[in-house]
Amino acid sequence: GDGCGHTLLTPHSGTLSSKNYPGTYPNHTACRWRLRAPPGTSLLLAFGDVDLEPSERCARSSLLLADPQAGTAYGPYCRNAGPATPLLVTNSSAVTVLFNSTSHHSGRGLLLSYATSQHPGRGERPPEMQRPPRLSLTPLLDVCFSVYCPAGCKDIDGDIWGNPSQGYRDTSVLCKAAVHAGVIADELGGQVTLSREKGITLYESAFANGLHSKRWARGDWGPQLHPTPGSCGDALEVAAFNASSWWHEVDALGQDRAWAAERAALGTAGHSWAAEPGSEGAWLELDLGTRRNITGITTKGSSEQYDYYVTSYRVSSSRDGKNWRPYRGSGGQEDKVFEGNADSHGEVSNAFIPPIVARYVR
Repeated sequence: GDGCGHTLLTPHSGTLSSKNYPGTYPNHTACRWRLRAPPGTSLLLAFGDVDLEPSERCARSSLLLADPQAGTAYGPYCRNAGPATPLLVTNSSAVTVLFNSTSHHSGRGLLLSYATSQHPGRGERPPEMQRPPRLSLTPLLDVCFSVYCPAGCKDIDGDIWGNPSQGYRDTSVLCKAAVHAGVIADELGGQVTLSREKGITLYESAFANGLHSKRWARGDWGPQLHPTPGSCGDALEVAAFNASSWWHEVDALGQDRAWAAERAALGTAGHSWAAEPGSEGAWLELDLGTRRNITGITTKGSSEQYDYYVTSYRVSSSRDGKNWRPYRGSGGQEDKVFEGNADSHGEVSNAFIPPIVARYVR
């Protein structure tokens, strides 16, 4: 049976869990993960949670890690025989993770992450950072520290607090917050630096990069996630809009109203842009006037009289308006599909990691 839950494995980091985590894992299942790091590096594994029903020699449910290069094994682990430390440093670039369950009644299952020895720092994590797991924590100052976030932390259990434009509460799930703020890409992971700065007292909720944050009020000190060097949050001016088509609506009074491309500017009063009803492969094009560094995009529906919004979209870019390149993210083999809006009035932001350098965006 399938005992595999959320799984995202890359050569440099990853996250995996048992099925239904953090709910009770199913009976009579098994899962096997093969973790591989680049040659010349070794794997570091962080046990975020190992809550398997206790039994003698972990016979009912077990987690076992095998290191074929060294000919060693770790485990079996369960609730009454857990790992001795939350971080396992191996001498191997390949590890096999085996999870098995028989008939049982309780247990959240397991949550595990890994990175390679290329990532510096192996310090202990404070209690509020225990889930999801981060593999390294290097204290820098009293108000600043850095964490390495493994790939795949976006879709595991945990809440997000704060607004990416204002910072995050210091007990937030930091790696998910970093994905939400566009500091790292979930499919890659990466290093995040967090510092505390004075003057932030309220975090408005926001939806970005597939994650929804919560509105939160706090004291005078607030945390700030430091983004990738070279990125910024300034809104770019659009010189011209174009579209594959637009809707010419005839209202109840017989008057024509054009949902034209230029009405797509965010913050435009009244109706927005809309493609001709029934059109296939509709696109909206933005001309920035000159080549720019584009770090993200924000979308919003049209809430005037109609409940119109776009639920998902792809992005292409061009430097000359003729030759177009689909956006695939870092190392992606397929065009990236961005999560759009779920209603007609809220704004949704998505980051481009890495940024797009272009004049035209579709």
